Amino acid sequence: MVDENGKQLGVVGIKEAIAIARERGYDLVEVAPNANPPVCRIMDYGKYKYQLDKKTSSKKTATVKEIKIRPQISDHDLQLKVKHIKRFLEDGDKTRVTLFFRGREIVHPELGMKVFDKIKALLAGSSHKIEQEPRLEGNNMSMIIAPGKD
Repeated sequence: MVDENGKQLGVVGIKEAIAIARERGYDLVEVAPNANPPVCRIMDYGKYKYQLDKKTSSKKTATVKEIKIRPQISDHDLQLKVKHIKRFLEDGDKTRVTLFFRGREIVHPELGMKVFDKIKALLAGSSHKIEQEPRLEGNNMSMIIAPGKD
């Protein structure tokens, strides 16, 4: 049996352990049931559960935002899309940039690569990392950008 401060109390009977825990105003929690003898701990179980929930809820799940563009995008429109990408990265979200080809545009994937090179150049000042380099998948070419460490 271990008390609320982490000090070992030795081997104690179940009824005596429950009495000690209630006397101190805590709960008796079985920590290692498969040990011989089983290990129990005196603790405030409600507080313990609350702290576990608090730890898991404080973690922000990174969502993936998507920006869609075309190979024939104008410079101003591209700058606006890059502004959106920067905002997403600042919020801590990953961004998937999808460039989709229509019709015969698929014959010229190098035009798509030029657009992605422009995006990389416009993002040069911000902290980010390219998680997935541009790659062609069917009629789409996509790249994933993740926020970097500041």
